[in-house]
Amino acid sequence: MAVNKLEIQAFLEMARKHPIVDVRSPAEYAHAHIPGAFSLPLFDDAERKVVGTTYKQMSREQAIKIGLDFFGPKMKQMLTEAEQILQKHNTTTILVHCWRGGMRSAAIAWLLDLYGFKVFTLIGGYKTFRNWALQQFEIQLPFQILGGYTGSGKTEILSALKAKGEIVIDLEELAGHKGSSFGSLGLPEQSSVEHFENKLSLALSKSEEDRRNNGKPFIWMEAESQRIGQVNMPNSFFEQLKNASTLFVKISFEKRLDYVCRFYGKFEKDKLMSGIYRVRKRLGGLDTKNAINFLLEENVKESFRILLNYYDRLYDKSTAQNREAVEYMEVSDTDSTINSELILKWIKNRKNEPN
Repeated sequence: MAVNKLEIQAFLEMARKHPIVDVRSPAEYAHAHIPGAFSLPLFDDAERKVVGTTYKQMSREQAIKIGLDFFGPKMKQMLTEAEQILQKHNTTTILVHCWRGGMRSAAIAWLLDLYGFKVFTLIGGYKTFRNWALQQFEIQLPFQILGGYTGSGKTEILSALKAKGEIVIDLEELAGHKGSSFGSLGLPEQSSVEHFENKLSLALSKSEEDRRNNGKPFIWMEAESQRIGQVNMPNSFFEQLKNASTLFVKISFEKRLDYVCRFYGKFEKDKLMSGIYRVRKRLGGLDTKNAINFLLEENVKESFRILLNYYDRLYDKSTAQNREAVEYMEVSDTDSTINSELILKWIKNRKNEPN
C-alpha cells in the first residue's frame, strides 16, 4: 500500500464519503479547521512549541528526533482513535492533513498506512484549504435575499423553503448567532471569524452545485448586516449580497411583536436586560430605562415593543444602505408554512413573466 496525495478539490470530494483527521495541535484545530474534520493531533500545544523551537534554533534533524520522542508513545492510542472514527463511518479510507502538508501529516499517514488503512493526504495541507475557502467568496453566484423586519420569522421561512426543495444557506446557523443584541441567547459561544469563513465557503460551494443539479434559479439567504455577532462576512461576499434582489415580507407590527415575545420571552430577565444594555447608547436613555422597568414589572410585551420599534428603524436604515433591488410581499401572519407557499407562488410567477 502507499499514501496518496490529493489536490484540494479531489480531497473535498472524497471528504463527502470518508472522514478527515486534522493532525495539527489542539489550539490550531480549536481556532479553525475544515468543517467536519476530527482532531487527531500528532503533538499537543506544548510539544508543538518545543519541536518548532528546536527546528528554528537547532536543525530539522534534531526537531525530528525530539518529535519522535513525543510520537512514539502515542502511536497505539492514535491508531485506536483512528480506528474508532473509521468504524463509525463504515470505511477503511481516511483523509489526513496538517498545516502545510509536511512532516506531521506524513508521520500520521505512514502509521495509518502501515496499519492497513487506505490513506490520502492533502497537498499543501490546511493552508491550501484556506486559500480555496477565500477564493469561494470571489465567485459570482445568483443569490435571492429574504428580507423583513425583526420578528417576521425569516429563518423559519427559509427552513420551510429548504424543506420544499429550495436551495438555502442559513447564515445565522453558520455564524452561531441570531444577529441582534439578543442573538446569542440559548446558543454556544461563537467560533472564530476564520472558522465561520470555512463553514460559509463549503456551504457556498455545495449550494451552487445543488442549485445547478436541481435547476434552481438562485440560492436563498436572509438579509443580514455584515457583522453577525462577533463574526464578519468577507467584504467581496457581502457586496454580492448587497447587490442581490431582495424579497421583503411585510407583516404587521403586532404580529411580529407576538412572535418576538414567544421566541425571546422565555429567557431569564438578567439575560434580556444584558441585551438591552448592549444597545443602550443607540436606544437612548429614556427608552432603555423604560424597557428595563417594563421587564422588572413582568411586562415583557411592552419592553419588547420599545425594542422592536428600535430594530425597525435600524432595519430601515440598513435596507436603504445595503439593498439595491427590493420587492415587497404583504403577508398576514408569521406562519412559516403559509409564507413559504406564498413565496413559492412568487417564484413561479416570476418565472412566467415575459423577458
